[in-house]
Amino acid sequence: MAPVVDLQRSEKLYADDLYEKVRHAIPAIEWPVHAKEIDAIMALKRTRNAVILAHNYQTPEIFHCVADLVGDSLALAREAMTVDADVIVLAGVHFMAETAKLLNPDKTVLIPDLGAGCSLAESIRPEDVRLLRQAYPGVPVVTYVNTSAAVKAESDICCTSGNARAVIESLGVERVIMLPDEYLARNVAADTGVEVIAWKGHCEVHELFSAAEVRELREDYPGVVVLAHPECPPEVIAEADFAGSTAAMAAYVAHNRPARVVLLTECSMSDNVAIQYPELEFVRPCNLCPHMKKITLGNIRRALETMRHEVTIDPALAAPARRAVERMLAVK
Repeated sequence: MAPVVDLQRSEKLYADDLYEKVRHAIPAIEWPVHAKEIDAIMALKRTRNAVILAHNYQTPEIFHCVADLVGDSLALAREAMTVDADVIVLAGVHFMAETAKLLNPDKTVLIPDLGAGCSLAESIRPEDVRLLRQAYPGVPVVTYVNTSAAVKAESDICCTSGNARAVIESLGVERVIMLPDEYLARNVAADTGVEVIAWKGHCEVHELFSAAEVRELREDYPGVVVLAHPECPPEVIAEADFAGSTAAMAAYVAHNRPARVVLLTECSMSDNVAIQYPELEFVRPCNLCPHMKKITLGNIRRALETMRHEVTIDPALAAPARRAVERMLAVK
């Protein structure tokens, strides 16, 4: 039986204070609906001894109002190991929930919507990795965390966009296989001087940005500072003022406080950073991730009420996949 939540009792504890934090991003007319879901989730977290991990691409009502830990893929992977709870709800996509389960095998990990996938994770299969190893014997395989546990299990080490360069350089080799994001691989190769054999996977959000769009933004918004995610095409990175992971972009804004800035990444990233810096102007060319947007307050609440959908990993895959992730986390 689902836990009983007294919304009337809990509403005054959270809703009013939280809205002040997000009022620049969420219209007041929408807030009463969000507030009821937020209060229910807060109560359910206590009942279930649960925490919510939210990626930077989650909407503000999730990212700023119900999440306990937030960040990019690397931050969430690290934070997952420190969680003191029985249940982890991953407000993100499926490969992130699998990574949390790999690092917390004794905890219950829930994904609110099984349809929250990833174009990169879907672009490569374990058999593809095995064929690459046959074609390039002895060349280490570096796998982006945006992959299934089954693909990670075929890899030597994982990486994120935030630590890809450090991971590759830590191997001390002249040549690596890096998959599945072709643009990330090409951008990292340009930074490291290591020969990178790339796969043809692309992020359906970041591949949409173009160099021409960056030039148009500069014309339309004089003085704009352009920050780009390394999953963007190399010609976009060449036009940008800075390239880095979502965490690196947020840190750039925090440190430099550009008066006018554009983040070439998923829509909600700008919303979440802008809430912290209302004095800055955020230009928003919006490319939406349909998978991230499958996660809502409503299905987070239902996940905690019903304890669905639990993420499980075949033990035969979990051990080598965990080893690849742990090797990544050991890189400083």
